Amino acid sequence: MAGQKTFYLETFGCQMNVHDSEKVIGTLEQQGYARVETEEAADLILYNTCSIRDKAEQKVFHRLNDYKALYKQGKRFGVLGCVAQQEGERIFERAPFVSLVSGSASYRRLPEMLVQIEQGATRVTGLDDRQTEETFETEFTARSNPHRGYITIIEGCDKFCAYCVVPYTRGKERSRRSESVLAEARRMAGAGYTEIQLLGQNVNSYRDPEGKHSFAELLAAVGEVPGIRRVRFTTSHPRDFTRDIVEAIDAVPTLCDHVHLPVQSGSSKVLRMMAREYTREQYLERIGWIKGAQRPISMTTDIIAGFPGETAEDFEETLGLLDEVQYDGVFAFKYSPRPNTPALSMADSIPDEEKSKRLQILLDRQREIQRANYEKHVGQVLEAMVEGVNAARGQVVGRTSQNKTLNFTTGQPIAPAPGVYVPVLVTKAFPNSLVGEAVQ
Repeated sequence: MAGQKTFYLETFGCQMNVHDSEKVIGTLEQQGYARVETEEAADLILYNTCSIRDKAEQKVFHRLNDYKALYKQGKRFGVLGCVAQQEGERIFERAPFVSLVSGSASYRRLPEMLVQIEQGATRVTGLDDRQTEETFETEFTARSNPHRGYITIIEGCDKFCAYCVVPYTRGKERSRRSESVLAEARRMAGAGYTEIQLLGQNVNSYRDPEGKHSFAELLAAVGEVPGIRRVRFTTSHPRDFTRDIVEAIDAVPTLCDHVHLPVQSGSSKVLRMMAREYTREQYLERIGWIKGAQRPISMTTDIIAGFPGETAEDFEETLGLLDEVQYDGVFAFKYSPRPNTPALSMADSIPDEEKSKRLQILLDRQREIQRANYEKHVGQVLEAMVEGVNAARGQVVGRTSQNKTLNFTTGQPIAPAPGVYVPVLVTKAFPNSLVGEAVQ
């Protein structure tokens, strides 16, 4: 690779993958690489992968196949992340032109792996033991947003839900020291960041290795860092969601009034088959804590339609849960079998057509709930953090503390800059967004 070394990186999957990519980008730039916008312009082509859902994994291999001809031009390919950890060296067999396979726990070793590739190595792997805490400590991070940033506080998962591949790709749960988390939060505040999102596969399963802070206490401590105006956290597991988390949201104004609490099914029978470790009643108890907060807290969730053994009656229980909880957002997906998971041994007897039907019924029901929920904001003044501008509509794009998109006009010739907080009067509502006018 003569002259300026270049790389292209595409990220698939969740916010943790997005943050992992920030670490990869920072490390590559420190090693003298410049990021480019297309595969054709890059010397090194990287895909940071997700294996949570079947389509995401397929998309990565389709993308590799689409660009494999570039290998003959001297380009090198790398597969990073969950698919890399899951498939390991089998990726070399499926895509022989790939030169690098690395899981997330090995990103600290990227500099030495890059040297091997530059010297002509064609099969370089980084598939370290995922128990290491060094996965949290990456010396260089190129944060993609100068106002909102991520901090990973816990990696891995010990829950072993029947459908989920995460424990096999991310390893067991290991938490980052609270002092390390707070030190990074203070550095980010000093650099001008005003919003921080704490990340983890099960973020509220956090256990401070030094025993200084519970998750709720850490949440509050980050919210009290001078300069920080908003703190979010995702994703929570219902089993480890405790009342003191709601109490912290009530006590610390900078903690955003939004909780994402995946339920997956409204049927206790299906939850038991999923190995989710809670019942419908226990989940609703936690919802009761949230609804009992001093300020309204927006709730969102994840749901799987058509899990093996889900009857029509079980599905009706899920629809009933939507009506009872009144979520502000639902991420719903058809069940798809994942490698190494216990659900693979279950009889997946629900036809794909029926899964699709149930999914559409669920989404239609939820859309009407959201339509009513969002309408309640009309006439309210909400604070929006500016994210950008929709020039075609002449609107500023913002986001509220409840994580709702709020598009608004200002009546000014120059739009407020990204990262600025603006009070906005909500004048109109849609099922997925709000519209308003900036309050002068």
